[in-house]
Amino acid sequence: MRKLKTVAVGAVLAFAGIAGTASAPAQASTQAEYVALGDSYASGVGAGTYDSAGGDCKRSPLNYPHQWAAANPEYSLKDVTCSGATIADIRNNQLSALSSTTNFVTITVGGNDAQFSSVVQACLTQSDSYCKTATDWMSYYARNQLVDELAGLYKDIKARSPKALILVLGYPQTLSSTGTCPVIDLDATKRTAMNGLADALAEGTRAAATKASVYFLDMRSTFKDHGACGSDPWINDLTNASAVFHPNAAGYTKGYAAKLEATWG
Repeated sequence: MRKLKTVAVGAVLAFAGIAGTASAPAQASTQAEYVALGDSYASGVGAGTYDSAGGDCKRSPLNYPHQWAAANPEYSLKDVTCSGATIADIRNNQLSALSSTTNFVTITVGGNDAQFSSVVQACLTQSDSYCKTATDWMSYYARNQLVDELAGLYKDIKARSPKALILVLGYPQTLSSTGTCPVIDLDATKRTAMNGLADALAEGTRAAATKASVYFLDMRSTFKDHGACGSDPWINDLTNASAVFHPNAAGYTKGYAAKLEATWG
């Protein structure tokens, strides 16, 4: 994927397998508009520092939208990400930030629709078979119904911002296959089941992005060998109760922000 360093207000982005740009003459005084949408993985839950003005949305200056905008000052950031957001929440509370002049959009969403928190709770407190059943149910949803729901959302974003480049950032696998988890350890069966749900979310999100003709960034390879409970974790374990299995500061910087900058910086 080619990098974009400046985008004129009149840029038109066409999607036909690869991206092409057609730009009006750039005006030196004009910043391109970047709108960040999404849930806790986009807002920066687990990074350790939050903007008090965002309240319960827990937007961190270390989230990937802020880090990318800081590295690309030709863009003006509107960060409307919010912890706990579902697809419906994006529609009801975040899409209004978009406009016909928006140039760049990033989004991470779908985990809450797949009941991520409830599945984690089940795997931490219930038996291996219960954990597997919960992850299997939500994995089926992620590969099927969620695909249409996400594709519809992506198409709504395109309708509001028809010239914007839209990048969908997925979720990583949360757990290392080796190492011991503090507080509550998880055996191999539960780790495999939980990482299987992460795979289903990634595959479902990729399918939705393809269906809506937007870009998808798969985070699983980026976070490989950096899962929670491993030797070099970029994901919080149970010692950070408010951000269990969310990226830590290293995960947002070395994982999400680095991948985004390398792809479209």
